[in-house]
Amino acid sequence: MSSSERGVDAARAITRILLAVDASPESARAADYVCHMTLPGALIRIVSVAENPRILLPLGSMTDAELRLARAELARDAEQAAERARKMFVDAGIEVESGVIEISRQGGYTANALIDAAAEWNADLLVVGARQHHGIMRWVEGTVSEFVSTRALCSILIVPAGYEADIGPSPQRILFALDGSAASLDALHAGCRLARPESRLRAIYVIDRAVRLTDFVPIHVLEEAFTEEGEAALARARSVFETVANRAETALVKTEPVSDDVPHAIVRDAERWHADLLVLGTHGRRGVARWLLGSVAARTARLACTPVLLARPVRGE
Repeated sequence: MSSSERGVDAARAITRILLAVDASPESARAADYVCHMTLPGALIRIVSVAENPRILLPLGSMTDAELRLARAELARDAEQAAERARKMFVDAGIEVESGVIEISRQGGYTANALIDAAAEWNADLLVVGARQHHGIMRWVEGTVSEFVSTRALCSILIVPAGYEADIGPSPQRILFALDGSAASLDALHAGCRLARPESRLRAIYVIDRAVRLTDFVPIHVLEEAFTEEGEAALARARSVFETVANRAETALVKTEPVSDDVPHAIVRDAERWHADLLVLGTHGRRGVARWLLGSVAARTARLACTPVLLARPVRGE
């Protein structure tokens, strides 16, 4: 391995993990997941955001005294959430830092506070537990792609409410969804850094066969192009897998001809293969289909009942 390759490999290492927690069961699941996957030597910081009562309640509905009381209660709830998560790690023999972000004093919203906290602390990974359509997901859903690619400087791990598997030493089965872009290949490298010695790895490329009203190229032409691009992407994945000792496999996966799309195909494969971590790159487009609107990564994250790592490209690349 050349010195430049060693430098890039070091840049991919996840050494600073920022775990965002609140009082929800989903948050506790996210903390438990991180507790079982922490890399040796990684520094973990737990943060809980004390929301601003002025944002939660209608303006003018509270007196100053009531506002101070609500602010103190929200701060206390945040402190208790951070302490519960901290105790989980301490009981597991893992040293962590913890703290509370009071946005009533700093201003802004929960999403902005976490983005800023991750940037200021130079986090490699921001972890959140998410309720689909509720709670913290209200700022993740629909804006994951923009949030990751234009605002956050680090990768994001989302542990969804629908993840019901028993959490043990994780991850045991890592599924990589590739799209032929440099970003997805970089995500493959990042995900491999999270693999345990016994972890199984699987890389897939989805051939999109679904016919849509917006398609202006014959579907068989698109399918042939996707197949060629997919085979090239999986060949690069196999080259990466050859550098690790884990059991690994690759596969071309196809969408149904109608009423289907790439995110649903990825989620089906993750469920069928019993993945406990799904890894996607957050930049790039799908080769010849780069005109398609929307983010496959964002839509997959909204659908998945499997923890999803939205991996940022290496900084500076």
